[in-house]
Amino acid sequence: MFFRNLTLFRFPITLDLSDLETQLAACALKPCGALELSSRGFMSPFGQHGDAFTHRGDGALWLTVGGEDKLLPGAVVNDLLQKKLAAIEEKEGRKPGGRTRKRIKDELVSELLPRAFVRPVRTDALIDETLGVIAVDTSSRKTAEAVVSEVRRALGSFPALPLNAEVVPRAILTGWIAGDPLPDGLALGDECELRDPTDSGAVVKIQRMELSGEEIAKHLEAGKQATRLALTLDDHVSFVLGEDLVVRKFKLLDGAVDQLEASDSDDIAAELETRFALMAGEFKRLFGVLEAAFKLSRADP
Repeated sequence: MFFRNLTLFRFPITLDLSDLETQLAACALKPCGALELSSRGFMSPFGQHGDAFTHRGDGALWLTVGGEDKLLPGAVVNDLLQKKLAAIEEKEGRKPGGRTRKRIKDELVSELLPRAFVRPVRTDALIDETLGVIAVDTSSRKTAEAVVSEVRRALGSFPALPLNAEVVPRAILTGWIAGDPLPDGLALGDECELRDPTDSGAVVKIQRMELSGEEIAKHLEAGKQATRLALTLDDHVSFVLGEDLVVRKFKLLDGAVDQLEASDSDDIAAELETRFALMAGEFKRLFGVLEAAFKLSRADP
């Protein structure tokens, strides 16, 4: 269990999360109803291997928003709708009006929903109480905000906001490629995205290439700016950082994962706890570097 993407929000470190387990349990995931398209709620991060709705360790907290989505393809509904409309037109000699079409479509959806396949989904989140940060395992802002909304629903109030940088992230990323000193521990990777700052400007996506090479320098001289940049931290973590401050392709490297080999356990829950602790520790170090480099604002009043 390692997160692959990190969409980050900040909340006041004074927020009391001591009763979070009880609050999440009151908003547990319920099976999707017969006439519901989807259902969302909290589940154990350990899935079938655990009962608790949270897992805490060293100031970090792990929670999971689970869900069920009914699979009801629009093409199937529309095909049945057209057949019913054609039958009505043949019988009555006229095309059904808009209200009739809507009524029939609603009836079809109600008829098909109870028989639709159900797809389970889950989105994990890490909360660092000491940093006042929640990291949602997704690169989709919409999905991340939905998870934050679920936490807000459970707590009644959860003043979490997207990261706010006091410097322009694009300028910092571009400077690093251009030769500006990187923060201690950070090193350039082999991937970046460069954009012309004009609205209709060119976009260049580069992978598996030395970013300090002559070809990259020519793009920078032409005025292109970095909007995504691959980086590594102390040979423990690799990731791609965007100007939106979303961490993509988050991956623990051998320098970090080697620590797992010392933990030889057949207990799945214990292994997941160890993996989460490792990831939470690496995330804390990474966020500290990003916070200083981009002058990230705190959420405290």
